Amino acid sequence: MMFRLLVAIVLAAIHCAAALAQYPAKAIRLVLPFPPGGGVDGAARVIAPALSQALGHPVLIENRPGADGALAADVVIKSPPDGYTLYFGSNTSMLGIPVTRKVPPYDPREAFTPISMAGRITILLAVPGSFPAATLAEFVQYARANPGKISFGAGNVTSLLAASQMMKTSGIRMEIIPYKGDGPTSIDLVAGRLQGGFLAGASLVGHAKEGRVKLLATLTQRRLPGAPEVPTIAEAGMPGISIFGWMALFGPAKMPREVVERLARDMAAVLQRPELRQSLAVQLFEPQASTPDELARFLLSQLELWEGAARDAGVPRE
Repeated sequence: MMFRLLVAIVLAAIHCAAALAQYPAKAIRLVLPFPPGGGVDGAARVIAPALSQALGHPVLIENRPGADGALAADVVIKSPPDGYTLYFGSNTSMLGIPVTRKVPPYDPREAFTPISMAGRITILLAVPGSFPAATLAEFVQYARANPGKISFGAGNVTSLLAASQMMKTSGIRMEIIPYKGDGPTSIDLVAGRLQGGFLAGASLVGHAKEGRVKLLATLTQRRLPGAPEVPTIAEAGMPGISIFGWMALFGPAKMPREVVERLARDMAAVLQRPELRQSLAVQLFEPQASTPDELARFLLSQLELWEGAARDAGVPRE
């Protein structure tokens, strides 16, 4: 009996090793927590074809917007940890949900396998072209003179937290309008149905050049090469807004280490390609790979930072 059990264990191990050696053997599903048209979606659609080429099999994007990324996260969490369902998690779904929910639907430290950083997302403070302010200082002045009359779009928890920090720092009051992603928020902002918003999306730079919107600041450490006239949020007078946007590759919990390391190596190689980096720059996305362990440590440090930022800004847990 014991001999048969040992044989079964050995055969199972051989089968598992063979499967890992063949990875990937079919198309890979890459789940995004945002709708098409936003900054995360744009960057993902640049990275996915290059990753497909490196892996030798298609990487197919699946947009699952809603619930600040919880719907997409749930799809990945419940998938087999075999490397064929991956998640492009961002600060909104990996940090925003845990720090703004009384009972979060998942713990990102336990529910996912960290694979690799992808990079930093540029988040811009934008207002319609017709808005009577061209700088952050003028925006604050207008908001103080018109308390509660500014409709400020928030397509995700990141935008909500940044807006809450801005209100706390400056003492202004705005009406926060929730949206399902940056794409729909941008449409209403350009149309003038909103008076402001923190958004990711390279299309905003084009709209700004055509006068449809004004870019008051960027949540980055340095000015953008594609829009050097836009100051950083610190330069504009609000260094207290401490969060920034990022995106990283995760999988379900308990993925095989060999698969994780293969994906991390290919991601690192892909993000070094000059033509891909150039395409991502157009998307206002700064590529940055990492090891799985580096991503795990980064996630822990960011959770601590966001917990403090949400608490200091008075963001309630829902």
